[in-house]
Amino acid sequence: MEQNEILKDRHILLHVTGSISCYKACELTSLLKKCGAEIQVTLSEGALKFLQPAVFEGLSRREALTPDMFVRKPDCIPHITLANWADLIIVYPASANCIARLASGLSDDLFGAAFLANNFAKPVLLAPAMNSNMFAHPATQENLKKLESWGTKILPTEEGLLACGTTGPGKLISPERMLDFIKENI
Repeated sequence: MEQNEILKDRHILLHVTGSISCYKACELTSLLKKCGAEIQVTLSEGALKFLQPAVFEGLSRREALTPDMFVRKPDCIPHITLANWADLIIVYPASANCIARLASGLSDDLFGAAFLANNFAKPVLLAPAMNSNMFAHPATQENLKKLESWGTKILPTEEGLLACGTTGPGKLISPERMLDFIKENI
């Protein structure tokens, strides 16, 4: 199978959170599109501080969805529709805030409600990205363990230079490496 067909007609829900590394989600979206995937991007409030929806709309050729789950479309209930549509759900990057929200079952935004509506019927991949101290904090580690025990696949972080200037774990895995995990799990 050619590279551009490996994910042909597969539906991927990509949730982008507020991390300085969210720019890498743009490259991942482009890679997924080149592999033939249909991508629906949702953006957290934090992600909207870094990137505008138009970036992902241009790359995915679909409307990027914001956290407002109360936007009504006459033919669907957005969070249920998203959960049913997706073959795979990805959180890339997954900020400490997003991880805590998901582990707490918060569903006051579109992605949180879609995450609950999926109830692990479809695989969920989560790629953490944060400062090393935040990543090592017991609350973050406990939340990751909880999500993993529920069925979320927690992907490894890389070690390297972080946005804060320190070096250590917590760096978001590269879009190319993320693509490998996606291919293994779809």
